[in-house]
Amino acid sequence: MSNVDLSVAAAAPLPGPAATPARPATGFAAALSHARYVATSNPVTGFAFALFFLITLAAIVGPVIAPYDPLASDTAAALQPPSAAHWFGTDQVGRDIFSRVLVATRLDLVIAICSVALVFCLGGFAGICAGFFGGWTDRIMSRVSDTIMAFPLFVLAMGIVAALGNTVTNIVIATAIVNFPLYQRIARAEANIRREAGFVQAARLTGNSEMRILLTQILPNIMPIMAVQMSLTMGYAILNAAGLSFIGLGVKPPTPEWGIMVAEGAGFIISGEWWIALFPGLALMIAVFCFNLLGDGLRDIIDPQRRT
Repeated sequence: MSNVDLSVAAAAPLPGPAATPARPATGFAAALSHARYVATSNPVTGFAFALFFLITLAAIVGPVIAPYDPLASDTAAALQPPSAAHWFGTDQVGRDIFSRVLVATRLDLVIAICSVALVFCLGGFAGICAGFFGGWTDRIMSRVSDTIMAFPLFVLAMGIVAALGNTVTNIVIATAIVNFPLYQRIARAEANIRREAGFVQAARLTGNSEMRILLTQILPNIMPIMAVQMSLTMGYAILNAAGLSFIGLGVKPPTPEWGIMVAEGAGFIISGEWWIALFPGLALMIAVFCFNLLGDGLRDIIDPQRRT
């Protein structure tokens, strides 16, 4: 080797370790980043999530920050219109309506969450099994759904609560039963489409059991549409509980609940005390509106095909 070659080789920098490309975030960080992107890119979705956060916050801290005792009556302050002392006015026995609306948020939200969780576990799992296994499992689950849907759903909920008793637990059970066919049929249709998909066949070839395939392959792939249904059912569950309370089959008074408050204020609208029914009705409308808007956002966050 010549002297020129040696000098060039000596001047050349020694090869260092190759630069490691930045890896995309995975796991919880990736899911959180995607959720933040979905919430900020769509103003409607961001508004729905912000509204849901406020409703949840009111349900958690409402009983603590309520300015008055929601059960305390004061006949001297009965039927007062909205003012600085009572933002939403007072009812026929002098109870502060703002405090009652705020405290009632927890009860209505608990009823919605519990009923949706129960019907998702029962109806969703029954529908997945019916669509994936078929045969007698499909026939039994389909007949159960047909039997429930043979009755008007609200009338069926009334009958269940009237038979079992008007308690919060029975309202949750009744709401879950009347929503069972919706979850069962949606889950059945989605599982029936995917049971012969390529990823399911690959899972079978690797030795996975049918139940493992059901839980790890089918269930995650139908979660986006189930999440939308769960969001819509949350609004229906609140409406169902309020409707039962309105006709006297829901939560027992004087417990603060939006449906009871609307029922109590309905008779005072004609005489001019509009605020007794207006503000609980607005709270009910806002909650249902929020859950209806929340469905699209949940679908965008959970659906793997929308993660880029």
